[in-house]
Parts: sequence; C-alpha cells; structure tokens
Amino acid sequence: MAAPQYAIMRFMKYKGPEIGKIEAHDERTKESYASNPDIDPGRTHLNFHLVEPQARYRAEAERQIREAGCRTRTDSVRLVETVITASPEFFQNKSMKEIRAFFREALEFIKQKQNPNTIISAVVHMDEKTPHMHLSFVPLTEDGRLSAKEIVGNKKKLIKWQDAYWEHMVKKFPEFERGLSASETGRDYIPPRVFKEMTRLNKQREKLEGLLSEINAFNAKAKATEIGKVLDKYIPSVEKMSTQVRKYSKAFGSMKAENAALELANETLTAELKESRQESVLKRMADLQLRRDYDAAVALLERIPPEVLEAYAHDDRNERNKTKGRDADVRD
Repeated sequence: MAAPQYAIMRFMKYKGPEIGKIEAHDERTKESYASNPDIDPGRTHLNFHLVEPQARYRAEAERQIREAGCRTRTDSVRLVETVITASPEFFQNKSMKEIRAFFREALEFIKQKQNPNTIISAVVHMDEKTPHMHLSFVPLTEDGRLSAKEIVGNKKKLIKWQDAYWEHMVKKFPEFERGLSASETGRDYIPPRVFKEMTRLNKQREKLEGLLSEINAFNAKAKATEIGKVLDKYIPSVEKMSTQVRKYSKAFGSMKAENAALELANETLTAELKESRQESVLKRMADLQLRRDYDAAVALLERIPPEVLEAYAHDDRNERNKTKGRDADVRD
C-alpha cells in the first residue's frame, strides 16, 4: 500500500532583526551553514526563485509599510514566511519540470489569497532533504493595514487557509490526501505534568530493560522476584499513562502527516534563529515523542518472558490471598 501524500503549508511571523537571518537562510547568502547540517552545498546551485527579491527583505518590508501609511510598533509583525512542501513520497521520481510545476501552483494559490505585490521572495530549496519553498510577504490587508493577525493570526484563519490550499492543489495533483486539521483532530494542550509522568515511566522502563537484558535460561526464576518489584510500579504507571494517552489522543493528530511537516519545519529553523521561533514546532514534536515513548513502554511488557510473568502473577495471587486472610481476621 502506497504511503499517503500530503500538501504541506506552514506560516511563521517575524517582527524585526530576525528578518535578516531569515533572508540569509532563504537566499543562501552565507558561505557555510554549520548550524544546519541538512543543507548540502553541492546541491545549492539547484535552488531556484519563482519571485526574485528586489531588495533586502527588511528594507523592502519597511518600504511597503511606509508607502501604505501604516504605523508600526517594535512588536509589529513585518514579515510572514510561508513554508510550502509536500510529503517526501510526492517528490520521488519527479523531474525538475514537475517539481517546478508543483511550486508554481502553490505560488498561484498564495497570490489568490494575498496581494502579489506584497510578496518579497519565493525561493525553492533543492539542497535539503525535501524540496520546499520559502515564500515571504508583508502582511498588508486589502485595505492597506499591517495586520498579520487578520491574515493568518488565529486558529480559524489557519484552518481556512489549509482547507483552501488542499482544495486548490488537489485539482492539479489528485494524489494528495487531506490531512486532519486542528478542528478535526481536536488538538488539545498536553500539560507539563504528563511529560513528568512519562519521564518517571521512562526511568522505570530503562531499569526494567536492564533487568530483562540479564535474563537467561538459568536465572529466569531468580530474576522474577527482582523484576516483580519493578513491575509493581511499572504496570500501574503504564496503565495511568494509557489513560493520559487516551485523554489527549486528539493532540497527536494524524501522526504521519504531522511528522513530515514538523521535520521539515525543524530543518528550516536553524540554530541562528531565536528559540522563541522554534517553540511551537518543538512543542508538537515533544507531543509526538510522548506517544512514541508510551508505545515503547507497552512494547517492553510484551518482551517479558512468559515464565517471569507467570511467577509474578503467582506472587501477586499469593499476596492477594494473604490480604484477604488478614481482612478476615480483622472481621472475626
């Protein structure tokens, strides 16, 4: 069965000094990129523009804002960057002509939603793992106001963008499937305490893995008691985490599509950028890691030898019988 293919679009907003660093990354103006090992300088010559910048990003943004007569504050968003790509499977065996056609179609979509004159640059990177386009525009509204919030700034707006993007792209590329939007997955906030609980469970898992690695045909029964003491804490912890995973399952969304988008976004956010710009991407990657850790914790239970589990169950039954006996003595 072929892997599903998704059209992917992500927005990032920038206010001031970091715009120069975004330009350096997008336009490949540096001689080396030690902070981003995903860039292959031997392929940089394959990168291409669909919109050539006519000036430096920050200068062009300030010019457009000034000519529109907009007032700005230090925290005003002056540039919105759209990262456009697709699942890696989509680009397999595609010719350069076909890849160009995909990004041209994506550019046409943006032009239908945003005044083309506000687009500063649209450059396609072929020198990283997955082809993708960085399209930067000044967030000026149709009536000439500077408002990134009005254009892309809330959840409902972003969902509309994603829906419209898929509807546009699937006409030319019917192989695309619609990934689950935030409204469909019901993405929820996973509180920090759940991650702390998983940290404790991971420590228990490491201890249990160590004990299991020492088991052999001669010491299985002897190890059963020691493993049983760990399982007394481990099994309830896994059960508790199971409840948490079910409670926040919608927060994991469509994991395959989300992973592809997040990995790409993380590639494009170099160590040169402020950590605050990486926060939302890293948070969602942490959510997915939480699910992977839980799956690993459950899988470990399946690796425990049957004779060890049998001994553990036997000890557990004996303990319950002792408890019942003590309760009977109290009642008598």
